[in-house]
Amino acid sequence: MNGQEGTLAVDTDVLVIGGGPAGSTVAALLAKKGWRVTLFEKDRHPRFHIGESLLPQNLPLLDQLGVREQVETSSMTKYGIEFVSPFHGKKVQYEFAKAWGRRLPYAFQVQRSSFDHILLQNAAQSGAQVYEDCEVKSVELNSGASPAVVSEDADGHQRHWTAKFIVDATGRDTLLAAKLGAKEQNQRNKSAAIFAHFTGARRLLGKAEGHITIVWFDEGWFWFIPLAGDTTSVGAVCSPEFLKTRKTDLTSFFYSIIDMSPEIAERLQDATMVGKVTATGNYSYKSSVTSGPNFLMVGDASSFIDPVFSTGVYLAMRGGFSAAEAVDTCLRYPERSKKALKRYDVSIRHAVGAFTWFIYRIRQPAMRNLFMSPRNTWRMEEAVLSLLAGGISEGWQVSLRLYLFRAMYYATKFSRFLRGARKSPSSVA
Repeated sequence: MNGQEGTLAVDTDVLVIGGGPAGSTVAALLAKKGWRVTLFEKDRHPRFHIGESLLPQNLPLLDQLGVREQVETSSMTKYGIEFVSPFHGKKVQYEFAKAWGRRLPYAFQVQRSSFDHILLQNAAQSGAQVYEDCEVKSVELNSGASPAVVSEDADGHQRHWTAKFIVDATGRDTLLAAKLGAKEQNQRNKSAAIFAHFTGARRLLGKAEGHITIVWFDEGWFWFIPLAGDTTSVGAVCSPEFLKTRKTDLTSFFYSIIDMSPEIAERLQDATMVGKVTATGNYSYKSSVTSGPNFLMVGDASSFIDPVFSTGVYLAMRGGFSAAEAVDTCLRYPERSKKALKRYDVSIRHAVGAFTWFIYRIRQPAMRNLFMSPRNTWRMEEAVLSLLAGGISEGWQVSLRLYLFRAMYYATKFSRFLRGARKSPSSVA
């Protein structure tokens, strides 16, 4: 997919920087609305990316983009989640079919190289001008005037662009957040990850084969994500401090972490690693600014939270829909821009916030106890499953039960505290 050749200066309506799920989504939607959209992607698709597990609420978004059938043919169907706790000596499975409303009983596990390529192609087919192997070298927002961008292709040729609006979808590169000094590390959830792909891993049987498995261990938790074919994504999430204890090469270090979990080690006993081991440092962050008079940030460019509930792609695509609506309003009705961008900011912060309470506590013994002791008291289990499926706006009945679940968490935590307080005098004696 190539753009206009030999052009030194180009004017467009919307410049989208980044061709991941967020950027491709917003580009496709705005192009369909009739805007001149230009998208820059610094790599060439298909390319490797982590974050392979979708949520059931992704499916309506894929339907609206018209790509669900393409995605389904290259994916593994995911009907639920398995939690494995060595602290409890058992495993528990939850199925999305039992979530509140029971509307979306499954999701997909995807090879991100294929999935992202489908979305990028869809953006081009929808009318966006897509440039791959093209990196943005500079951005000037020019408040009150047209933003200016300099891009450079793989051959080193530069072009100068002006646009009415800039959409930052650069993911963890956080182009505009870094430029504005707005990127803030999440002090409540400091995490690092180390991961790789394997073939020949032992999976669950039958309908549960596509379940994502979360396995707790002393230093954090593992993900185990079966992909189409025989590839399985396996990663460990732990503290950055633990990752810094590495004294061997990365591959040996990863295998030593795998050995810390009998469950994961057994599943990978006859498996072969394909590709290389990758590690990433403290990655939970947010931008204190999400938009301005002629720009906005979408997906991971605005924030990223712990991947324990597989929210990354869902929040990116959901944000893409919200971003497209905001940008369209700003361009058509400039007098409504402030309100449109405020709605956008509230929307994406609400979406992230819906998951963070659970994420901040997922390693706490009280939370593990609740997940490992399923009971649908007052339909709380259905409400939590609805949230884990991506249902962050399911109405007051779900919201009420999520508050009840929080109350149960605090009661469980307080009960553990009291038991510990009763034991401490005898232990001292």
